Amino acid sequence: MTVRVVVADDQELVRGGFAMILDAQPDIDVVAEAGDGAEAVAAVREHAPDVLLLDIRMPRMDGIEAARIVCAESGCRVLMLTTFDLDDYVFDALRAGASGFLLKDVRRDELVNAVRVVAAGESLLAPAITGKLIAEFTKRPAAQRPAATLEVLTARERETLLLIARGLSNAEIAGAMVVSEHTVKTHVSNVLSKLGLRDRVQAVIAAYESGLAVPGA
Repeated sequence: MTVRVVVADDQELVRGGFAMILDAQPDIDVVAEAGDGAEAVAAVREHAPDVLLLDIRMPRMDGIEAARIVCAESGCRVLMLTTFDLDDYVFDALRAGASGFLLKDVRRDELVNAVRVVAAGESLLAPAITGKLIAEFTKRPAAQRPAATLEVLTARERETLLLIARGLSNAEIAGAMVVSEHTVKTHVSNVLSKLGLRDRVQAVIAAYESGLAVPGA
């Protein structure tokens, strides 16, 4: 299956470089390029891509607002790009629905792999971005953290959510819970469905917001 991609970045050379790298892959087709968030939203509406590679800082409409609109309107997966691993907008972008985050100095093979991973329905975060996400919760007073209700989950689903928040893969979760990987996939699907989450990134956020996962634990 060919992965259809829209590349959005306000720097033409950067945008063109990413597009060229991705379009050279036999299983990836860059269907459009965009120079700002508004153009990115329009391109997604017109071309219905599988993945939107989206710069977080752009004129007219930034990547966060574009991601929010795209995720609300379509099933397109959003992979965000940023120059700095401590970008102040990382957390907001993830809450907007982004499924992955990469630094702009990403290697060629890492970029291609990231697009494939996100297109397949998985989530992807650079290690530095994961640290930023957790740090966001450690500096917020508990009263300011949005509440995530977990009462709808079974005990095993809560355990699965906690292990997701710790960064474990399905295979690793299966080993920790002493169940089959198929059972883990069912638990993960139930967690996402019951909590109304798009993917594992939002599951991590929900685990910290609810207090189920504690930074440093």
